[in-house]
Amino acid sequence: MKLIQRVGYYLGGFSIGLILLAFFLSGKKTTCSYGPDARVLKNIGLKHREYSSKVIEMIKNKDIDSVTISEVLKHGNVNFSKSNTKLDTCKIYVIEDKNDKQAITLTVENCDSIATIISVAKK
Repeated sequence: MKLIQRVGYYLGGFSIGLILLAFFLSGKKTTCSYGPDARVLKNIGLKHREYSSKVIEMIKNKDIDSVTISEVLKHGNVNFSKSNTKLDTCKIYVIEDKNDKQAITLTVENCDSIATIISVAKK
């Protein structure tokens, strides 16, 4: 069997395998959260969320809404240089995201079972 035939068989089997994987995994909610940003955001997203009194006041004044906060927690970037991850009990993360017209920065205290939004800054 020549080399070109071997490569052809390999590529044919590989493509059939990709099609089968796409078919079986298409309906499942699978995620690949291997990066540090994705792991932190997923961890915060799975926990019960609470807001500090300052953030609740901002929500009441309609400066920001909870949907925007949820979007930042879903699609934002964790700024590890501004975060305090060396704490033993509750780590503090700074999450930044650029929305349509403005940049939003959240400060989140991530404890064992509760994630508390400490502050929201809009730029």
